[in-house]
Amino acid sequence: MSANKHSTHIDWVDPDDAPELTDEFFEIADEFKGPQLVKRGRPKAEKVLTRITIRLAPEVVDKFKASGPGWQTRMNAALADWLKNHSPEELS
Repeated sequence: MSANKHSTHIDWVDPDDAPELTDEFFEIADEFKGPQLVKRGRPKAEKVLTRITIRLAPEVVDKFKASGPGWQTRMNAALADWLKNHSPEELS
């Protein structure tokens, strides 16, 4: 069945009648630099950490977790501190 399609003609409004752009509008607007969309959020770190899977004794993990948020960062710092005075070959 073919029905008449409505006209897609748009009646343009006088630009002087356009609503004011508020701070809220700009807070949710996408930002572009030229044709490139600027991503929101935290910038990428200079040193990207490597994701690994490791098995540790539960008591070691529990001690670090008990120290609160940031325990993985503290665990990384403890390993880095150990490596300042030791060599991984010492464990072999």
